[in-house]
Amino acid sequence: MAVAVGNTIGAGILRAPGEIAGQLPHGGLFAAVWVIGGLYALLGAAQIAELGAMIPRSGGQYVFSRYALGEYAGFLVGWSDWISTCGTTAAVSIVAAEFVAVLVPRLVEWRPALAIAIAVAFALIQWRGVRWGSVVQNATSAIKAVAFIAVAAGAFLLGSQASDTTAGGPSLPTGLALLTALVLSLQAVIYTYDGWAGAVYFSEEVDDPGRNVPRALFGGVVSIAAIYLLLNLSLLYVLPIPAIAGQPFAAGALAEAAFGRSGSTIFTIVVILSMLSAINACHLMASRVLFAMSRDGLFSKEAASVNAGGTPAVALFLSAAVAVLFIAFGRTFTTVITVLAFFFVANYTLSFVSVFVLRRREPGKARPYKAWGYPWSTGFALAASLAFLLGAVAGDPRHSAWALLLLAASYPVFRVIKARSK
Repeated sequence: MAVAVGNTIGAGILRAPGEIAGQLPHGGLFAAVWVIGGLYALLGAAQIAELGAMIPRSGGQYVFSRYALGEYAGFLVGWSDWISTCGTTAAVSIVAAEFVAVLVPRLVEWRPALAIAIAVAFALIQWRGVRWGSVVQNATSAIKAVAFIAVAAGAFLLGSQASDTTAGGPSLPTGLALLTALVLSLQAVIYTYDGWAGAVYFSEEVDDPGRNVPRALFGGVVSIAAIYLLLNLSLLYVLPIPAIAGQPFAAGALAEAAFGRSGSTIFTIVVILSMLSAINACHLMASRVLFAMSRDGLFSKEAASVNAGGTPAVALFLSAAVAVLFIAFGRTFTTVITVLAFFFVANYTLSFVSVFVLRRREPGKARPYKAWGYPWSTGFALAASLAFLLGAVAGDPRHSAWALLLLAASYPVFRVIKARSK
């Protein structure tokens, strides 16, 4: 649960509310997309829990797809998961740099360089060893959870209720424009929720994975959803929708409305610290995916090596390098998350397919946990994922095209690696 909370609650919840309020300037729809995102994560957790308990190997969803669907499907998931996790490192580093620039305005022009420095610094911490990364993860995750709960609770207790939630803001779109707004909003929400499956990246290191992997998944999703809903409801309670729309740091505006200017400054400092746990977790997860692929012969064998501290050093170096490239060329938070959200859902889609395949192919295999409601819950999760992907292509073709191009690039890379391995 600590890994899930530390990895998931990061840049998305700080930036997404302002963007969603701008897309959907309606309190009911604003809250609804957060509920839908939580239900999707909960439904997905039931499927991933079955796979994680059944195949307790580190490496994330790559492990499931390779086992159930073959080497290329596994490579496709591993490739996209690795790239998207590196992209998340970049997105969180960008937000951390933006918050530092809020405290020190002279650094505004240096935000890309600052974001790169933050990402590299945490890679160096990981390089020292797993124990160093573990200590940082535990401390920053605790700070993060306390900070978000305290700000949301303080807003309800100390803030005054907003008198008008729609006046003066943008009007709600209709027709195709509304569909596009819903797709873009759900992309942001799904990106913000993603990370709840963090436990399966470390399944080999979990005692009694058949019992504890499902517990970690469900506990993490419920905790994350509760914090997100509490924070967004407190936003709607204290601020009208026009005041939320377009806010780069909606949670900061909430803290200022509830606690005054000092509250905003204090919260900004705490948020900078909390961003670090997400960066640390992303380095951990990205390097594990690349390590697992390399161990199975689907990437360079050098990336399967570990240093004296237990860190897969080559995999970590390559992951940090890709994150730096995202920062250097992506630069904006919105560009990064809209491309990565497509990756996340595509990977979940193949995991849900894997549940069906393995139930049919290996009905007698030990399953310490079985997805409740199978096949209906699995089918609904799969249908929802496919609907989202189709909606993303129709409503956001530009970013979807970039995502599909990156996915297509995986096949020639796969063929080259297979040729080299032979």
